[in-house]
Amino acid sequence: MADVDAITRELYGLRPDEFTAERDACAARARSAGESAVAKEIKALRKPTLVVWAANLLARSDADRTRRLLELGQALREAHRALAGEELRELSHQRHAVVAAMARQARELAEEAGQPVSEAVQHGVEEILHTVLADPETARTWAGGVLTKTPPPAVGFAGLEPAPGATAPAPTAKAAPAHKPRQADTKADTKADTKAHITAEKRAQAQADRTAQAYREADDELALAREAWALSRSRLDELDRQIAGLQGRLETARAERGHRATEADAAARRHQQADHRAKVTRTAAEQARAELDALQHPHGRR
Repeated sequence: MADVDAITRELYGLRPDEFTAERDACAARARSAGESAVAKEIKALRKPTLVVWAANLLARSDADRTRRLLELGQALREAHRALAGEELRELSHQRHAVVAAMARQARELAEEAGQPVSEAVQHGVEEILHTVLADPETARTWAGGVLTKTPPPAVGFAGLEPAPGATAPAPTAKAAPAHKPRQADTKADTKADTKAHITAEKRAQAQADRTAQAYREADDELALAREAWALSRSRLDELDRQIAGLQGRLETARAERGHRATEADAAARRHQQADHRAKVTRTAAEQARAELDALQHPHGRR
């Protein structure tokens, strides 16, 4: 039985302009082997956009670099859950630098593969990498080099709830306070900060959910538009075939008409020639009868 995972990985390693033909060929081979379910599964694989292809190419190009990005994402998620403010700030700075550098590398790799991409594609790769850092499921798919479409954008790390008992670190004051705050006040301030942080996280999560829903709806609309385009393209192809058939019949009719016109002209010429010969023959016959009559009646008729 065909290994769909292996075929999928092979297909998503191809340039987008090579994908469709090879996917259809793989599906045809599976169908010929009697594996209709496998053929249907392969046929359903979506052609990657340039952004998705470049992101997959990046993941495939350097296993160590891919692993380091996954480790950075894990560290960010753990720091977020622990509300480790200083560590989060340091890792976030590292995240932006790493993502920007890797997106530039993806663009260079695409050019080396014979598929130059725009700055907009590079920016799209950055968005994917931010989602990879925030979402473990997307990270696993990307690391395998088999992203099939652009994942919903990640809104920070809003989907991660702080670990039980974790508290946000109190901000460091620039100057020492005039008096030492009471322990009860410090606990109250910390609790208030934590509550405010969680409320902000919930708002961000709600926004992320709305964004993801809008993305899914837009993706569905795009799929419907593609289906309508494919149907229109199929109908147009059928009309083109009909037009080509009619043009062929018209050319054949024109050729037959020309041939028949040629035959008619030839027949007319033959008719003219036959008529001429008939006239010549009649003239000769009349002369022959006159000569015969003269021989039979040498002295004229009485």
